[in-house]
Amino acid sequence: MKEAIKKRIDIAAGREKADLVLKNGRIINVFSQEIIEGDIAIQDGVIVGIGSYEGEVEEELNGKFVSPGLIDGHVHIESSMVSPGQFARAIVPRGTTTIVADPHEIANVCGVEGIEYIIRSSQDLPLNVYVMLPSCVPATPFENSGAVLGAKELAPLMGHERVLGLGELMNYVGVAAADEEIINKILVAGDKIIDGHGPSIEGKDLNAYVAAGVRTEHECSTVEEMKNRLNLGMYILVRQGSAARDLETLVRGITKENSRRCLFCTDDKHPDDIILGGHIDNNLRLAVKHGIDPITAIQMATINAAECYRLKNTGALAPGYKADIVIFDDLKNFEVSKVYKDGKLVADNKKALFDVNPSDYSKVINTVNLKEITKEDLQLKVTSDIVNVIKLLPHSIVTEKVVRKVETENSKFKYHKSLDILKLAVIERHKATGNIGLGLVEDFKLKGGAIASTIAHDSHNLIVIGDNDEDMLLAIQEVERVGGGITICSNGEVNRTLSLPIGGLISDGTMEEVNQQLNEMLDIAYNRLGVSTEIDPFMTLSFLALPVIPQIKLTDEGLFDVTVFDFIDLSIKE
Repeated sequence: MKEAIKKRIDIAAGREKADLVLKNGRIINVFSQEIIEGDIAIQDGVIVGIGSYEGEVEEELNGKFVSPGLIDGHVHIESSMVSPGQFARAIVPRGTTTIVADPHEIANVCGVEGIEYIIRSSQDLPLNVYVMLPSCVPATPFENSGAVLGAKELAPLMGHERVLGLGELMNYVGVAAADEEIINKILVAGDKIIDGHGPSIEGKDLNAYVAAGVRTEHECSTVEEMKNRLNLGMYILVRQGSAARDLETLVRGITKENSRRCLFCTDDKHPDDIILGGHIDNNLRLAVKHGIDPITAIQMATINAAECYRLKNTGALAPGYKADIVIFDDLKNFEVSKVYKDGKLVADNKKALFDVNPSDYSKVINTVNLKEITKEDLQLKVTSDIVNVIKLLPHSIVTEKVVRKVETENSKFKYHKSLDILKLAVIERHKATGNIGLGLVEDFKLKGGAIASTIAHDSHNLIVIGDNDEDMLLAIQEVERVGGGITICSNGEVNRTLSLPIGGLISDGTMEEVNQQLNEMLDIAYNRLGVSTEIDPFMTLSFLALPVIPQIKLTDEGLFDVTVFDFIDLSIKE
């Protein structure tokens, strides 16, 4: 160690050559907001000097822009439907060298073993993967998840070197009410970071939330919400994901005075959005397009995130910092030319220069455990032909509760081809309890088939929608057969299935393979089954079971009205 420090000093002082020198770059200084022309000297994966240097290896940058590696402050890897290794292969070439992952999804299926899978499979990657321990497993008491994680279960994991703290505290009502179990989890976090998830809190409840130790918020959708939280000292994560896209709104509230308390995240991002649009580099493009100064945007994507999550020697280009470096062609389109991780070239021209070894996932498979299901189990009994229906809204995970008159036969719902009202079922798939919630959905517009999935936020039970019981049952059986995934069935045949064996959420293939299969399935959904082009059928389906998003959802325990926060009957009494 002493010799290594001495060598760094000698190189920094110009007495010795560095391992690697990046020559003639326009270096973005995130501390002073200046662009400095010069060289970057790198030794043993660490930056040792900025200025004029010689190296054993020298790479000519020809005046290209040099930025610290980009940081995603909050992401669920599971939403990409690929393993951490394959996720790295997709995002590192786009400039992301650090992520703060919340394995909330797989933890709701597999508990501690799900978290350990994410930690284990993300080590030894050319990507810094830090973890926030999920605070809400189960997410709500209105559905059955695969695990229950209390303070006792989380405590042994909190000491891991890559665990930064406690993940998004979605139970903000419990926090404000000083719920004992929530307080126990906060105590387990100790002096580590606690992430927030409380978009609707205000006034004294917001003060209570922050007083409990919550330091970040990624759920702001209005400038007012953002400013209220900034005023109380919170960090704001400006989100641009697949379902939730808040960046364009929130950048209007970012000022010179508050920008250093703002950072970027993606939260949930699907394969096609990453492949076509990018990752945090996309946040940069959009922020600059909507008026944010390019250097300020890079601060948000680097040093701000590093300071928020207390990431030592990360997020800047300066002596003593990790040589996590991105080369950009310009500061408008943010086209990534090359990416260095710990001083090694890991991506060139948007291509990963590294392979990943398959990680052991034997403890997080075989997660689809169903009690035997028959067509009779899918029959929806009604006491009236006037019913509550889940109405979809275009390009939104928010739904509307509407009342409709439907056709019935022998006191059971009967699909009518001229009415766009489909049957929806959520089936408990973790412990074979036999729980089945049944409801009705409007504006999905599917005809002649069924779609089933084991991605159903947040407890990830099996969810299936269709216009006939035969195809619905076939879809259920197909998803069970492959150990989890997404399938489309029509006319008694399986059209296409995306297998997601890891927790019923993650593929063992590449992102490109997953994306190709999803695109083929989207084509079938839109062009063969006539699904509305105003929705993404798979994403929309996955959120129809989430009983914290207004107005009305379906869980394995029944139809849930979020506005009154309680279960309601399907039938309306006359």
